[in-house]
Amino acid sequence: MKTIGIIGGMSWESTVTYYEIINKEVVRRLGGFHSAKILMYSVDFAELEENMKNGYWQGNAVILADAAVRLERAGADFVVIATNTMHKLVPDIEKEISIPILHIADATADAIKRDGIKKVGLLGTRFTMTQDFIKDKLVDAGLEVVLPESKDMEFVNDVIFNELCLGKVLDSSRDEYKRIIEDMKEKGAEGVILGCTEIGMLIKDEDSALPTYDTTIIHATAAADMALD
Repeated sequence: MKTIGIIGGMSWESTVTYYEIINKEVVRRLGGFHSAKILMYSVDFAELEENMKNGYWQGNAVILADAAVRLERAGADFVVIATNTMHKLVPDIEKEISIPILHIADATADAIKRDGIKKVGLLGTRFTMTQDFIKDKLVDAGLEVVLPESKDMEFVNDVIFNELCLGKVLDSSRDEYKRIIEDMKEKGAEGVILGCTEIGMLIKDEDSALPTYDTTIIHATAAADMALD
């Protein structure tokens, strides 16, 4: 079994889910008293959030590259960044380590393609929805990406940072997310990517007019697969 190096804490709520899913998948595959070999570096999300707010992405690249280097030195065989948005910095992090990074968008695209879906909605932080570090991976995999309207993007982003990352799950926000997903369905989306590791706290399959692709579940399961491969 390979050792998984997790960069977590972005936020800690979703990192807990990664740990749980990875270990449950290892037990499902191996049985008995097996559990995953995991090293974790959990960052102080307040520092990264402040950098994002100020557009200081290089500061976050330094923090996450340092975390990845520490995980490699400690014996990790590959790295999992337990958040979507910070995958923007994968090229910067890869320069500092020799072990691979399991990219969340690659794992998600593979899961969607297995289901034969060609056109998919994307929900996430404003950075994930408006920049190309996730979308380009999906498009390169042959998928067409549908985004919310501009005002709905702002709402989705605000809920993530002002509610979900603080552990708040509100029915009123769930209702708005459901409406936004319905709008993407009307635009032809055949499924929807829950492209922030906290959105799964708010939206489940039964809440969505479209099949959901929760990147937290997909990414964590792919990490277990890679560890056991």
